[in-house]
Order: sequence, then C-alpha cells, then structure tokens
Amino acid sequence: MKANARLSQLRELIHYHNHRYHVLDDPELADAEYDALFDELLALEAAHPELVTTDSPSQRVGSAPLSQFATVRHERPMLSLDKCTTPQELADWLQRCRNRLPDEAIGLACEPKIDGVAVALIYEQGVLTLASTRGDGQTGEDITANVRTIGAVPLRLSAADIPARMEVRGEIYMPLAEFERFNETARRNGAKTLVNPRNGAAGSLRQLDPGLTAQRPLTMYCYSLGWAEGDWQPASHTEALEKLTGWGFRVSPDVSRCKNLEDVQRFLDRLLARRAQLGYDIDGAVIKVDSLDQQRRLGEVTRKPRWAMAFKYPPEEATTRLLDVEFQVGRTGAVTPVARLEPVFVGGVTVSNATLHNMAEIARLGVHVGDTVMLRRAGDVIPQVTGVIASKRPAGSGTIDLPEVCPVCGSAIVYENDGVVARCSGGIQNCPAQRKESLKHFASRLAMDIEGLGDKLIEALVEASLVMEPADLYGLAPESLAELPRMGEKSAAKLVTAIARSRQTTLPRFIYALGIREVGEATAISLANHFGRLDALREASVEALEEVPDVGPVVAANLAEYFAHPDNCALLDHLLAAGLEWPDIEVTAQASGGPLADQIWVLTGTLETMTRDAAKQRLVALGAKVVGSVSKKTSCVVAGPGAGSKLTKAQSFELPVLDEAQLLERLNELENG
Repeated sequence: MKANARLSQLRELIHYHNHRYHVLDDPELADAEYDALFDELLALEAAHPELVTTDSPSQRVGSAPLSQFATVRHERPMLSLDKCTTPQELADWLQRCRNRLPDEAIGLACEPKIDGVAVALIYEQGVLTLASTRGDGQTGEDITANVRTIGAVPLRLSAADIPARMEVRGEIYMPLAEFERFNETARRNGAKTLVNPRNGAAGSLRQLDPGLTAQRPLTMYCYSLGWAEGDWQPASHTEALEKLTGWGFRVSPDVSRCKNLEDVQRFLDRLLARRAQLGYDIDGAVIKVDSLDQQRRLGEVTRKPRWAMAFKYPPEEATTRLLDVEFQVGRTGAVTPVARLEPVFVGGVTVSNATLHNMAEIARLGVHVGDTVMLRRAGDVIPQVTGVIASKRPAGSGTIDLPEVCPVCGSAIVYENDGVVARCSGGIQNCPAQRKESLKHFASRLAMDIEGLGDKLIEALVEASLVMEPADLYGLAPESLAELPRMGEKSAAKLVTAIARSRQTTLPRFIYALGIREVGEATAISLANHFGRLDALREASVEALEEVPDVGPVVAANLAEYFAHPDNCALLDHLLAAGLEWPDIEVTAQASGGPLADQIWVLTGTLETMTRDAAKQRLVALGAKVVGSVSKKTSCVVAGPGAGSKLTKAQSFELPVLDEAQLLERLNELENG
C-alpha cells in the first residue's frame, strides 16, 4: 500500500477510535493496539513530512471537546508526552537533552503515569474558579461543576503564600477498589458496568448532571503547576510539587528525584514491582527534567515537550477471541462461567482464561462464542472480559447457555438471588469439585494452616478417593500418601505431622475453615468472641446471631441454615471426633464492649512484627469491629508497607492513620489498662 493511502487509512482509523473512546465512552481497541496505530502514523509522517496534514491526529493531543460543554481556551497548551518502552530509548532521550544543554548537570524527576483524565484547575485568590479537560491541548471542556464534587479537589486554599492566579494540573482517576465495588453493585442491580477505571473516570466527568458525577468514586493526584502569576516562581518541578502538597493538594507519594539513568531504572523497577499494590491504574512512569529553567530552554516540538518522556509498562488490556466457555464449580457450589481465550499477552503474562462472573454478566455483555472481546488484567487480579466488539462478530457465532445439571457431578443446578447465582445442589458429599475447593479452603493459611497441603495434592487425594471430607485428612497414613504422584516417604511423613499439628487451633480459625457462605475471617472472629464456644454457636437462633457485630440478616440466615443441615452436623461431629480442639473463649464485657467498642478499624498493607490475623484478634478483643473497606464511618486505619487504595481513601476522608509501631503502642496501653 502506498504511503499516502496508508496515511489516510490510519488517520480515519484513529479519528474513529478517538471518537469511540473520548466521545461515546465505548472503546473498541485496547490501549496498546491504539498506540500501535499511532506509532505507525508517526513513523510514516516522519518518513514523508510532505504528506502531513493539519487535521492529522499527530497534530493534536486529544479529541475535540464535547459540544454539550462550554469550551475553554488553555492559557498554556496541555501537551502530550513522547513515550518509550526500553532502557535504550530512555537513554537516547536523555542524551538528546544533554546535547541541547552541553556542560550542564541535568537532574530528573520520576513519578507514576496515572491512567486517568488530565485536567487543569485555575485558582484565583485561592478559590477554584475553573476546571477543564485537556481536550485537544489548546481547547478543553469546562467541567467545573463536576470537578467540584470530587473530595480530593480543594475548593478553597487558605495558605498565605498562594499566587493570585495559578493553574494546577492533575489526573482524575478512579481507585481500583472503588471501581470494582461500583461494578459489583452495578452487576447485582443489572446496570451497566464500567469498562475500565480510566473509561469510568472519563465518563463520570462528562455527566451533564453533577449529581451523577458525585456518585462516582473519583479522586485526583496533582502532577504539575501549569503556571502561576506573581513574584514566586518555583525553580524546579519537584519544588512546585512540594509547594502544592503544602497548599493542600494530593500529590503522589511516589515522586522521586533521580541523579542519573541508574537511579531512574531503579525507580522504574520498584514501581513496576509495586504496580498491583498502588491501588490505582498506571501505564508506566513519567521522567522529567527537574529544572524548570532547563525545561524552558529545551522547549517542545509539535505535540510533545522535549524535557519529558513517558516510559510505558506492558499493557493491562488487550483484545482477543473467545474460543469457548466452560463452567467451573466452586466451594459453595456456585457455577461460574470461564472464558477460554485465544492466548494474548497482557499485563506482563500470556492469558488464555478469564472470568465472566455469572450468566447475568454474559447477558449484559451480550457475548457469544467466537466474539472478539476486550480483556483486562491488572496485577494479580483474575483476568476478566470487559466488553465485546460486536462489529467483529463472525457469522454463526454461538450463544452461551448455562447447563441444566452440574458439569462435574450431574446434580441439578438451582438458582438464587433472582436467578443471578447458579449453584450445584450436590454439596461436598456428592460433588468432587465442591469437595476439592472446600478442602483447599479448610487447609489454607488463615484457616487450619496445614503446611504442605497444596492445591495439587488435594486434587490428587480427592481423585484417589482418599479424602471425602475434611475429617478424613486426620486419618491419612504415610503409606497411602507415599503412593501419590510426586510424594515420597519423607514428604508423606512430613505432611502427616503437619496435619496432626493442625488439630490444635483456635475457635475463629475453625469457624472460618468451615467455609460457611459469606463468613470471612473477621466475621469468624466476631462469632467466636460473642459465643465463646462452638456448642453455643451451633445452637444459636437467627435472632441471636444477628446480635453479633458484623453479622446481618443474610449472614445470620446462612449460619442458621449451615448448622441445621444434617450433613454439616455430621461433618462437625467427625472433625471433633478426629481430635480438633481449641481453648474456649471467655465471653467478657471487654470482648462485647471494651475500650474500642463501637469503633470500626481497617488493616491494610503488611505488618512485620505480627500477622494481620493476630492484630485483628487483639482489636476485636478490645471491642473493635475490624472490616475490609474504608468509609467515612471508619474510626482508624492501620497502614503497613504496601498500603494502597485503602490508605489513599483514608487520607481523602482525613481519617486517623497509624503505622505498626503506633498500633502496638495503642494495643499495649489498652490491654494493660
């Protein structure tokens, strides 16, 4: 194909996908595929500069503003960034900077490249007067009313040294935990889910009704001072960010000064290793020349500054083909559709399977076997299908139907929650899939913590009919274990010893190990501390169960149903007969009241001197309720290394935050009276 024809084709494609993403909020390409089209366009235009047109996407930073919003002319252009993906490309960029600034030391600033929506905020006399999107770099959209609804954006600044007028630039984004929570609620209600956090943020800011924006979980990190009027002018980018922090803006705590490329590479490696723990999406890092004077002298080219470079990480989204759908059966009997995909590289790994959640989600997506689908994988999160490109659907594609019977044991499938949840009715006694998953949960670290009893070995035990229920584990002999694949005499003896050791446990661990629906570790602790003995819990009525902190009507009904079922009663009796034991818990006023009564605590990140489970038990013993999510009702957050979105949310709510040393000091004070 001739260059001119290919350029025309590329421009039309990019314009089309820009419109779908920025205007319709309905993308058909993953970011990496869009970038590949844009890179091809730039390369062809570089080779044929005589063919560059004024309306080429290369001459613009983004798409045109929506007609429903008033337009805003930026006082200084909001430029896009050039990008690279290899250390050599980064070194080449820095060398180009050095060539333009010979004999000068060049300091660098590195920061995460947040995958959100770039905005410009103008403050006059410390008051937010205008908020706009980047738009095409010259002209953006007036989204002031919507941005005012975001708690992380200051409406008024009170410091004495604030410039009379200034522009602050930042990235509005949706934290991952809030994105997942929003989508889960939407799925339960049969509403439209968001494709990804960035698309969700963009769509939220384009709501004509600010009340709808206020319902979306948005926040912002500031990444630069666009300009400021007055005598004070920062000398460096990092000085400007420090000043913004002092004025009350959220600035990423991961901004780092670097002296050379070696420092930059260490930053990139650390950030990539922490990518899944950040609590928000990034697609790389931004490396900038720190000195603002050097930035001005380096200048810019058509659509990007010479003084900055975006280093892109492997994409977390891609498109691929859905080859088939299989149905897996979980611990509680839930039948879950799993997509079998044409293998695709995404999020740093090759993915061939993804979750489809449930049949309601399949219906909402309108997915057929053979479809080209959008796939998302972030960190260690299970890959999920987020959209369908209907325009690429092949002729004769097949619809997806739930089987009438369990694909593993043949038992009837029953429906719950108005038909949203499908479950195998066989139970662990009849369904090998439920049996395997129940045993995996029973042996897990937070439950009975049986060292060496991994997933593969549990599957082998079930397939060999050596274990039909958890109590059977305690009757295993080394001789029978040694006959299993990859198990020798020493390994078998070691496993039997580990199983025997697990007989001595705690009541919260035992309750959690049973795998009762919706009874997590925190609820298990609450139940143990409230009743003190297993017998008291087994005999409790629904009304008595609802008196337990962290237990509502649904969980109480699940507990009552579990302890009333003859099969479960037999399972409990078998476990007790196998010698499992624990100390009873003395139910005291302190456990049900205590100095932390009515307080809600959240633990996040890694604790180094004790496990989070141990910290929870100590807090609950003092009367606190320990939950997994942060809200405005949270009393205190304990944040260890690696704390992500929960810490960010706590800071946005201005909640008390303790580190591990402060937690230990507080616990010791309260426990010692």
